[in-house]
Amino acid sequence: MDRRAELGEFLRSRRARLRPDELGLADHGRRRVPGLRREELARLAGVSVDHYVRLEQGRTLHFSEAVLDAVARALRLDDVERAHLHRLARPWTPSPDTPAPQRVRPGLQRLLDLAADVPAYVVGRGTDVLAWNRLAAALITDFGALPPHERNLARLVFLDEGVRALYADWPGKAADVAAYLRLDQARHPDDPRTTALVAELSAAGPEFAAVWAEHGLKDKTHGRYRYRHPVVGELDLGFESLRLPDEPDQVLIAHTFEAGSPAEAGLRLLGAWAQEALPA
Repeated sequence: MDRRAELGEFLRSRRARLRPDELGLADHGRRRVPGLRREELARLAGVSVDHYVRLEQGRTLHFSEAVLDAVARALRLDDVERAHLHRLARPWTPSPDTPAPQRVRPGLQRLLDLAADVPAYVVGRGTDVLAWNRLAAALITDFGALPPHERNLARLVFLDEGVRALYADWPGKAADVAAYLRLDQARHPDDPRTTALVAELSAAGPEFAAVWAEHGLKDKTHGRYRYRHPVVGELDLGFESLRLPDEPDQVLIAHTFEAGSPAEAGLRLLGAWAQEALPA
């Protein structure tokens, strides 16, 4: 990942979403691009125009935390976006080491298997799916039948027609996955597999490229997705996402449902189907 280019694109995307009139700025004439001009943003942040331009153009990565926080406030960044700005603007030395293979602890796999009534799985660096239980495989796809390099949430959501069709709000799911992948890439800018994945998805079609260009950033801890499953029909499921303290690159995702709901009945039916259709 080119951190300087990423920093500039991120800042420009956040400038573009701000409206001068909402910030008490006079709008003098037609603008060539949406959002604030660089000099307007610099004035709001209390820094010189040259200082801000050097930041946005990535000419140096030696800015104080105070300057970065001032720019973050001027851009109305949330906590996740502010942390992302600091990460991109921080001096960084590429690691010569190849990232270690990703593995889950045996005890975590046992936990997934014991949670037999709840679809649950573990996502690692680059959105690789590292572990799952049978109900998660029945809900999303039979991960065990895929080659290891294809067990990847971003690749499945964008390139697998069957997985795409599962999500009633596919654009929302696609945006969430791309935003998670971008945060992950910023945490591991020298991971060649993640860089290759972004290049592959960008080349596969305009949909990923369009979502990626939005520079969305999300590290969602909970939410809901509505599935249209070919076996059991519609399932409205919540999810909880828990980052593992001892393995911060791994996230446990478990779906939830209300007691007595149609989703609970649907998952019970799906579990019975999985007992026959999927290997243990």
